[in-house]
Amino acid sequence: MTPGQPATPPAPAPAPASERGHGHHRATPWPEARALAARAGAGSAADRPPVRVPLGQALGRPLAEPLRALTDLPSFDSSAMDGWAVAGPGPWKVREESVLAGHSGAAALASGEAVRIATGARVPAGATAVVRTEHSRTGPVAGPVLLHPLREVVPGQDIRPRGQECRTGEELLPAGSLVGPAVLGLAAAAGYDEIAVPARPRVEVLVLGDELLTAGLPHEGLIRDALGPMLGPWLTALGAEVLATRRIGDDAEALYEAVTTSAAELVVTTGGTAAGPVDHVHRVLDKAGATLLVDGVKVRPGHPMLLARLDAGRHLVGLPGNPLAAVSGLLTLAAPLLAALTTRPSAPTPPGGTAPPSAPTPPGGTAPPSAPTAPSPPTAPAETAPPSAPTAPGEPLAAPLRDGVQGHPHDTRLVPVVHRDGLVVPLHYNGPAMLRGIAAADAMAVVPPGGAEPGRRVELLALPWPTEPQAATATPVSPPAPAQGACFT
Repeated sequence: MTPGQPATPPAPAPAPASERGHGHHRATPWPEARALAARAGAGSAADRPPVRVPLGQALGRPLAEPLRALTDLPSFDSSAMDGWAVAGPGPWKVREESVLAGHSGAAALASGEAVRIATGARVPAGATAVVRTEHSRTGPVAGPVLLHPLREVVPGQDIRPRGQECRTGEELLPAGSLVGPAVLGLAAAAGYDEIAVPARPRVEVLVLGDELLTAGLPHEGLIRDALGPMLGPWLTALGAEVLATRRIGDDAEALYEAVTTSAAELVVTTGGTAAGPVDHVHRVLDKAGATLLVDGVKVRPGHPMLLARLDAGRHLVGLPGNPLAAVSGLLTLAAPLLAALTTRPSAPTPPGGTAPPSAPTPPGGTAPPSAPTAPSPPTAPAETAPPSAPTAPGEPLAAPLRDGVQGHPHDTRLVPVVHRDGLVVPLHYNGPAMLRGIAAADAMAVVPPGGAEPGRRVELLALPWPTEPQAATATPVSPPAPAQGACFT
């Protein structure tokens, strides 16, 4: 558990879907729901073997196993500078040949000899030092050319000895380290063409609803499908391999067939999680013999979301049909589950280095599966404190609010915010059916039950794409007295 982090709530015993009443969700507190989702993913992660991918496909993914050197680095004694390889004390008789990087080395040097050498070239046998070009002169014009040093020459100077950086088999980075551009360069230098990373979880999106259009303007009670275009890229940004986005409509049999035959490890549905006449998700889960792990969450928007175990290693996240409510479900259930599936624990701190992130926090702000996080406890108002980065793996981001946010009496609220001068400002368009706010947001703020006054530090859920913390936006921010604070669906 991360120091200073609340203990993870104990998991309630799950029940078969058939034992839950569809008219009344047994809503789970928001922190507990996220912890349950992370544990569900962690339980499946152990059975997922890593995959080896070309270096160019590993960017942004964690290492599934330690990165060990396949060769000494450098793999031979090499010159650190352009200049002269010399043997013994000077002056030295200059040989006419040159030693270039990538070419076969020169013949061994006898004491008193020098040969011109380029940076990175193999140092000839017998060489005792490299003298930089600017630290030497040659002469005379007639007779044998001699190399004279212009300053003291120390044995071994400007020679990179074989194995200076590492020896074959040495651990360079522990499992769990996030692969960035520098890691790719290190892996290539150490001899790798491919590296092992956790397999991307396979996800399928099932869009429900007869009222949805895929093109054109809304008309005659029909509306555009906003979730179909949004969820696939969002899930991809969370580390998933999206197999397909399929439109099922309000057909219970088609939904059952899609859920039970999907090759995905995670099925994500949109809509149909409440108790209306065409809300079929619960009945389909009953028929499929699924086990409900979360059936409703005490969060607004998005309280009808659910999480079910379909069978060994397969889960279903049911998102509400309203767009911002669906985003809430993604951040609450899908993101922690996917983070657990794509994260590996780290090895101990390598000698001579600081500890790398033990489980890189993925975009979306979810905690690693070994330490699912709850909202950080409130602190004293700090109106000028800047947004703080996590100080330990899994610790949530937090920042003080510029404006107060009206809360739900009993449930957590997730509200789109932007960064402004070290504070976060709630965006005005935060109703459950709205996307205008989240489209301009830098993060989602976690507002505790009862609301939050100006200056209170709140947890922030990062969004899985680059944001501009201080950029101007055309989306109005909320006034100090929230105009839409009563819309909690």
